[in-house]
Amino acid sequence: MTPAERSEPAIDAAERPMLEGWLDYHRETLATKCAGLTDAQLREASVPPSPFTLLGLVRHLTEVERFWFREILAGEELPDLYCTEEDPDGDFSVTESDTWAGTESVWRAEMAAARKVAADHRLDDLSQGVGSAGKPFNLRWIYTHMIEEYARHNGHADLVRERVDGATGV
Repeated sequence: MTPAERSEPAIDAAERPMLEGWLDYHRETLATKCAGLTDAQLREASVPPSPFTLLGLVRHLTEVERFWFREILAGEELPDLYCTEEDPDGDFSVTESDTWAGTESVWRAEMAAARKVAADHRLDDLSQGVGSAGKPFNLRWIYTHMIEEYARHNGHADLVRERVDGATGV
C-alpha cells in the first residue's frame, strides 16, 4: 500500500489550520486505504453477511461530508446521495455497478464543497441547520466531529483492508 498525496498536519499551526490539516490528513488516509485495490476488492464485504466494504465506507463518509457541511452548517436542503427511506443504510449497499472512479469523484466533489462552505465561516459561527436537540453547531465542533468520524472509520478501514489483501499500516 502506498500513501496517497497526504502530508502530516503541522505541529505548530494555529487552531483553524490545525483542524483543517487533521481533517485533510484523515480524508487522505482513507484514500490511501483504498489505493491499489480493484473495484471488486473495494466491494468485498469485511465479514459476510455484513455489507461493510471499503467502497461503502467511502460512500458513507461522502454522505457525512454533505450532511455536516452543506446541510447543517450552510442550511442547504439536499437529498441523500445513496440512502433512501427504503434503504437508510444505502451508502453501504454497494452493487457490481459501483466503482471506485465514480465513488471517489462524488466523494472528492463533496469534500471540495465542504471546504468552500467552511471557508465562508469562522470557527465560532453557528450552523444554519440544527441537530436532533434543536440546537446549532459551531464550525469548530463540526471540524472536531469530522476528524473523529474519519479517524474512527479509518480504524475500520485498516481491518477491512487487511482482510481484503493482507496490507497493513499507513
